[in-house]
Amino acid sequence: MSVIDVHRSHTFDKEHAREAAEALARDLASKFELNYQWEGDHLKFKRSGARGHLNITGNDLHVHLELGMLLRPFKSRIAQEIHSQLDQILGA
Repeated sequence: MSVIDVHRSHTFDKEHAREAAEALARDLASKFELNYQWEGDHLKFKRSGARGHLNITGNDLHVHLELGMLLRPFKSRIAQEIHSQLDQILGA
């Protein structure tokens, strides 16, 4: 199992942090065919060969994604997309 683990600090209030997480989830869902679902402030991702979550705290967004064998070759592309989207969303 290959893992992508990204922490990004933010200065948003809870509502805006959740909107940022939702924007990231929508983008990843459309580009990588991920399904996602909210459980409180915990967003779960899943698709064949991948699963993970995004957690929101008062000053941190944490993305954790586990890739199976078939998606392992795309790890750098997926990680790059996560970083790029977070840069746009968080204004980095």
